[in-house]
Amino acid sequence: METPDALVVGAGAAGLAAALELRRAGVSVAVVDAGERPGGVMRSERVGPYLVERGPNTLLVRAPGLAVLRAAGAEAALEPATPAARLRFLFCGGKLEPVPMTPLAFARTPLLSARGKLRLLTEPWLRGGDPTGESVAEFAGRRLGHEAVSALVGPFLTGIYAGDERELGAEAVFPGLVALEREAGSIVRGALARALRRRRPEPGLRGTFSAREGLAGLAAALAHGLGPALALRTRVVALAREAGGGAGWRVETEGPGGARSWRVRAVVLALSAADAATRLAPLDPEAAALASGIDYAPIVSASVAARPEEARRPVEGFGFLVPREADLAVLGCLFMSRLFPERAPADRVLLTSFLGGVRRRELAEAPDDRVWKLLSEDLERTLGLRGLEPLGLARWPRAVPQPGRDHPRRIAALRARLEALPGLALAGAWLDGVSVSDTLACGARAGRRLAAGLGAASALQSGNGSADQPRRG
Repeated sequence: METPDALVVGAGAAGLAAALELRRAGVSVAVVDAGERPGGVMRSERVGPYLVERGPNTLLVRAPGLAVLRAAGAEAALEPATPAARLRFLFCGGKLEPVPMTPLAFARTPLLSARGKLRLLTEPWLRGGDPTGESVAEFAGRRLGHEAVSALVGPFLTGIYAGDERELGAEAVFPGLVALEREAGSIVRGALARALRRRRPEPGLRGTFSAREGLAGLAAALAHGLGPALALRTRVVALAREAGGGAGWRVETEGPGGARSWRVRAVVLALSAADAATRLAPLDPEAAALASGIDYAPIVSASVAARPEEARRPVEGFGFLVPREADLAVLGCLFMSRLFPERAPADRVLLTSFLGGVRRRELAEAPDDRVWKLLSEDLERTLGLRGLEPLGLARWPRAVPQPGRDHPRRIAALRARLEALPGLALAGAWLDGVSVSDTLACGARAGRRLAAGLGAASALQSGNGSADQPRRG
């Protein structure tokens, strides 16, 4: 492999997007990753007749992420979920209750008391406040009421962050809602004002998606365009500025072909916050400290198959989430074969459950037999489901970043520190959003920044549209 202009460290969603963006801008690029396959946490596995996700299971395809997929020719790999995805449940009062999706359903739902519903409806008339530094619980409690936080907001965040709404920062988790309050003094009034101003629907694909070969297949589609520029089973052992004050970077790696020294003009660290901090420490200890301050929620992902007739209630819809007050080990469960029918034989259901999170961190290291016992008990309690066929566990000690109250200011300070390290960029789910789509967009932005710094003429910036908008035609 010839020496490239840029080296991307990490072949997860962010690293792949960064590399593809650099290549589109005319920058020669290579990617190294310590793993066996591209995609990072996007891992899918065939277990007999089942297609099982070991990491993230679904994704929303927002405009910036869609632009990355389209540019890479990977949009065709997407698979939309069935209409069943619109039906979602919360475990409440010992049974699964549907999440209300219409005004009539909201009026009838037992998830909120009459007082809680009335409190939520007062939001447009409440005086605006200052959400700076507020937790999600503080912000949502102030705008929607504390009952709505406990019954709706908390479980919703469990499904995304496996986190604690009392510690997650509102500005990072709900940037759009925070912006609405700042603009109009109210979430509802702000949303109405924006809707009146907007002439076109938001770009992006509506609904829930995966890929026909699982999300690992989507990662493979992104990596395909890199060809031999992607080196797997290759880890970075050293990163330093070029000696003698010259521009550029020296990266030492070890891989199947032995040790190699790279001298490149730019580097993207598409790593976890902790791994990025390790690489930043010799370069800028303060930047490393900012990165290492990002907490993560651990998760155990457990997949099972069962006969649907074994359940006490129909296994239908997207799945269910569990509020903290229910005191179950399971945080939530996705009915994967109802969303994507070809994931399991017609006479079986495929379920993927999540345990641990910040609620029960100890479960990330619990013995397998204890995890299966807790899962069996909780699926019997929630679904009345017995006769489970275990399909394996996946343990993620650092599964989901937990952006705190100071997250926007922390990341801004970190990026300010990087200004003294030209040619170095960061990308990953811990920076600008934890979803796959957000992570793709973060990687693409890192690639664009470096390409601009290298003086490359980006096709995106010369008339073919911004990478933050989907390409047309």
